[in-house]
Amino acid sequence: IQASKGEVTITNDGATILKQMQVIHPSAQMLVELAKAQDVEAGDGTTTVVVIAGSLLSVCQTLLSKGIHPTAISESFQTAAAMCMKFLDELAIPVDLNDRQSLIRSAATALSSKVVSDFSGLLAPITVEAVLKCIDPATATNVDLKDIKVITKLGGTLEDTELVEGVVFDKKASHAAGSVLIVDKAKIGLIQFCISPPKTDMENQVIVTDYKQMDRILDEERNYILDICKQIKKAGCNVLLIQKSILRDATNDLALHFLAKMKVMVVRDVEREDIEFICKSLSCRPIASLDHFLPESLSSAERVEELSMGSSKIIKVTGPSIGQKTVSILVRGSNKLILDEAERSI
Repeated sequence: IQASKGEVTITNDGATILKQMQVIHPSAQMLVELAKAQDVEAGDGTTTVVVIAGSLLSVCQTLLSKGIHPTAISESFQTAAAMCMKFLDELAIPVDLNDRQSLIRSAATALSSKVVSDFSGLLAPITVEAVLKCIDPATATNVDLKDIKVITKLGGTLEDTELVEGVVFDKKASHAAGSVLIVDKAKIGLIQFCISPPKTDMENQVIVTDYKQMDRILDEERNYILDICKQIKKAGCNVLLIQKSILRDATNDLALHFLAKMKVMVVRDVEREDIEFICKSLSCRPIASLDHFLPESLSSAERVEELSMGSSKIIKVTGPSIGQKTVSILVRGSNKLILDEAERSI
């Protein structure tokens, strides 16, 4: 499918094809919604649903032309649906969530019609493992897919796809002089305030005419930032995640320099929508002001490291201290089309 902007999508996932097509007719839109609902609920069988619904609709056309009232037709459909449900319940084989082999077989079946079907032997166990990590198999009836984060990275092949018990950031750490890129026994702090000189509330200018005053301003700025960095270090933090700020720079070079000297690894520009996932994964709280930056607000992990992936870098946090409720799947692929398709299939 070629979109209006010229982007090309190659897929044989029914829901994706229908989503990309610009349909106007109301009943056609209902079929698209149907495929989406099937995709969310079962993850497979989107094309089948649309084909069955389409053939039922075409039969309705014949019935209507014979002069049968639409109400009568829809009531008969309701009766038929109830019968189908009864037969399906008799045919269905219940699956125990502790029986991994049958779950993997189901996942592999769902992948068999996709472009990435050759890799179902690798992807099926990863997806099953990911879901089982996020739920309690004894009581669960469904899984919240927000707890499974799929991150795609260009480079390598699909065989390099892995399940990470922890968090993967799709960005690099700050590379100030002497900064650390691997931290073992990490103490992680997630802050929502800025480590940069304060700004005035209104737009104004300060004109400095004297060198002494200039030095004072620079000293003051230096001390202000140093105090913040010292307090961060004092709480025992050695990995700092900084939320992206809209109003001003979340960090400046001086702050990165001080933190690098204090052997604190800095990850900047954490997106606002990822905060909830990070807090759930690492069992930490976002810290909104320096006064609350205390040792009990930090969370710990076995290891935080920056890894090179093809032409770009990622940061991997592994082994969070408290039992984890979320997982990340890092998908690799040799080109964008395969990557997108693998992400959709997963």
